[in-house]
Amino acid sequence: MTSAAAAPPNRAYQRLSVEERRTQLLGAALTLFAHRAPDEVSLDEVAAAAGVSRPLVYRYFPGGRQQLYEAALRSAADELELCFTEPPVGPPTERVARVLGRYLAFVDEHDTGFSALLRGGSVAETSRTTAIVDEVRRAAAEQILLHLGRGGTQAPGPRLRMMVRTWIAAVEAASLIWLDEEKQPPADDLRAWLVDQLITLLAATAATDRETASVVAELLPLETADGPAGRLAARLVPVVAEAAHLLPPPD
Repeated sequence: MTSAAAAPPNRAYQRLSVEERRTQLLGAALTLFAHRAPDEVSLDEVAAAAGVSRPLVYRYFPGGRQQLYEAALRSAADELELCFTEPPVGPPTERVARVLGRYLAFVDEHDTGFSALLRGGSVAETSRTTAIVDEVRRAAAEQILLHLGRGGTQAPGPRLRMMVRTWIAAVEAASLIWLDEEKQPPADDLRAWLVDQLITLLAATAATDRETASVVAELLPLETADGPAGRLAARLVPVVAEAAHLLPPPD
């Protein structure tokens, strides 16, 4: 999400269209919500950040802070969904890595607000805000499924869909832990680890699910030795070799 900087005081005296003024107020609110929990942000602070009066904020958001927060959340959700949109070009795991790079940049920029949003418990939390967050999760899952070659007319089966949604939940949880751990490990390391998790989940699910096995068979020829899948395979071969004694003896 691109947060608009707080407008200078003379901004209030400029003539703006309804949409421009609304965008200005949302930008100011998003900047504040990004770094503080919604409960801690007042309309007076939003007005001051936008360089306007409190009555003007109420004119555009008569429902007060709750309405402003929901509108800001909707705007942030739209941008967060865009983080998962990636052209279907190149190895799938590299596409997912780019998606995660944008996602983690969003988390980094809006750390406090992101954490407050996903942890819940805010007085600003309602069924509407919960629905917006769930919509982002589902949209993210749909985009990942598209990168796996499933989506549109080729709908994924229940096992594959559950696997992807489980991974999305793991990404979300890892992001919150990353914030708790003062953004350690570095974002690039976290991104690579999360891509590895997706590959590993695909492999494990493919072992017992025919559709996922078909997806893996279709995707592997698109991967490269120096890409995420190739690097993970090179690291796992020695580990798997150590487990050779667990395999049943040949007939």
